Amino acid sequence: QVPLVESGGGLVQAGGSLKLSCAASTHTFSTYTMGWFRQSPGKEREFVATINRSGTNASHADPVKGRFTISRDNAKNTVYLQMNSLKPEDSAVYYCAAALGDRYFAPAVRRTGYEYWGRGTQVTVSS
Repeated sequence: QVPLVESGGGLVQAGGSLKLSCAASTHTFSTYTMGWFRQSPGKEREFVATINRSGTNASHADPVKGRFTISRDNAKNTVYLQMNSLKPEDSAVYYCAAALGDRYFAPAVRRTGYEYWGRGTQVTVSS
């Protein structure tokens, strides 16, 4: 088990910014590929971003590319999601996820590619 706790969500106006954090309770954080997903009411949970174990390679979903940035600090066992230029359609519960080892291509962007999940943090963007 890898407990994951998200924080940083809230209510923000369109065009604003938020930075989400996800703290992992593990001494082997650097062995996990990390990801962010989001889910809004009535929709499937969708991929947002992923970052490799060392933090040297990241990938973002097309709807957030250029606005969101995933990063990690292995010394702090934490992964971040910086969200800029937020839009109302970004409103969702944002989930942090962890996968032991490397994930490339399809497994890195699918829910099934991750073993551990946080409980989520709500992000609401008002128009």
